[in-house]
Amino acid sequence: MSPEMLILAALCIPLLIAVGIAAAGSFPNIRESVTIVGSVILLGVVIALSVAVSNGESPSLDLGAAAPGLSFAFKLEPLGALFALVASGLWIVNSFYSIGYMRGNRERNQTRFYICFALAIFGAIGVAMSGNLFTLFVFYEVLTLSTYPLVAHKGDAAAKRGGRIYLLTLLGTSIGLFLTALMWTWTLAGQNLDFVPGGLLAGLDISPAVSTALLLLFAFGIGKAALMPVHFWLPNAMVAPTPVSALLHAVAVVKAGVFTVMKVSIFIFGEDLLNVTPGRDFVLGVACFTIIVASLVAMTKDNLKARLAYSTIAQLAYVTAGAMLANEAGFLGGSIQIAAHAVGKMTLFMCAGAIYVASGATNISDMRGLGRRMPLVFIAFFIASLSIIGIPPMAGSWAKYELMQGAIDGGHSYVPWVLIGSSLLNIAYLLPIPILALMPPPGSGEPRAFKRPGGAPALTVAAPVFTAALCIILFFLVGPLADFLAPSMGGSAAAIVTGGQP
Repeated sequence: MSPEMLILAALCIPLLIAVGIAAAGSFPNIRESVTIVGSVILLGVVIALSVAVSNGESPSLDLGAAAPGLSFAFKLEPLGALFALVASGLWIVNSFYSIGYMRGNRERNQTRFYICFALAIFGAIGVAMSGNLFTLFVFYEVLTLSTYPLVAHKGDAAAKRGGRIYLLTLLGTSIGLFLTALMWTWTLAGQNLDFVPGGLLAGLDISPAVSTALLLLFAFGIGKAALMPVHFWLPNAMVAPTPVSALLHAVAVVKAGVFTVMKVSIFIFGEDLLNVTPGRDFVLGVACFTIIVASLVAMTKDNLKARLAYSTIAQLAYVTAGAMLANEAGFLGGSIQIAAHAVGKMTLFMCAGAIYVASGATNISDMRGLGRRMPLVFIAFFIASLSIIGIPPMAGSWAKYELMQGAIDGGHSYVPWVLIGSSLLNIAYLLPIPILALMPPPGSGEPRAFKRPGGAPALTVAAPVFTAALCIILFFLVGPLADFLAPSMGGSAAAIVTGGQP
């Protein structure tokens, strides 16, 4: 199959899965089988495309122009292939997990849930394979609209409120700011929005004031990146079922946000233009502020999903900071963070869901001693926490190492201290959770009883154990990953390729 047909297949498969799910809605086993089989096929297609990219090819597809200079064009490069692999690969894991969670928790409207999930993956794949900013924007909005029903899934007052905040914030920022930036870029670049190595706007006569204004519009218009103060939608979205939280934080939504920030930084601005844009230092400062403040807020949350939500806000800002460092090490560190955070945070959310299904516990204070009844879940939680903290041999350590290297190379001496402070705060708000559960203080009494016979369904335990293992495996695969990403980063893969150690 030609690369063009593979791209078309990758876009069509999630839509066909959604149709199949709808047709099999009355037959749960068939419905879920369609999801699993389809997601596996999609991953196979994405792997085939990624192999082509690794061989130096640039698979592309043009579906025609919507208006002069605004075409639906797709072109896959290494960074986009990485995001596509993350989205399609983790969809399989999340699908198995969802079966256990949705059935174990007896959730309503499961057919609608799986349909919207497939449409969300369609949006994520479209974002990953976009060949220009216009195509990316369209699929960015598809992702927003398809995930709104998932956020509001439970249908109660809290879910409806969280869904409204989610939809209005993301649509408001994207239409009010992101679209404005897109149209301005289109005008400056002579009716062109293509992703260009080195930057579409590089070499144009753009004043520092204009480049700064444009950068600010992108930084705060890409609301899915959750840069403060455009972050509040994310904690409010935690009313959704846990598989949706995993989708938001790991598989598609926030990853689409920081991926877009990275694409704009590398292929619209470019390293050279970013380095002479005064607003870059401001956005970098906001990212560092977000890292520290979100971590401090996380420490105050007893609700587990709320704590993890603020943790995500902090961890996403790593990617934005990497983009604003505007050098190879910064770009590489931010890109690795997309993958490392995906597997780590997905593990944590799936663990939270398994705990809830088994015991009904949502607050950390209610999980004292529960690890004795759910050891695998809390061990997986512990491993993923170490990755988020950035302790070798966990995948998250490489991202922090490259970001520190990028900060040193760029002369931003305060950034390494921000990253060190973040790691210490990560320790403070993550490690007490598994320690409290696995090694409760003397006299703590019996742990919370299970609310269902047998505790958590097997699939809700196996899935986070698998992704916890990925946190370790990815650490040892980072060399090949860095080599793979190098063409998008502007050259060599920095210290990782040359044998640097975290």
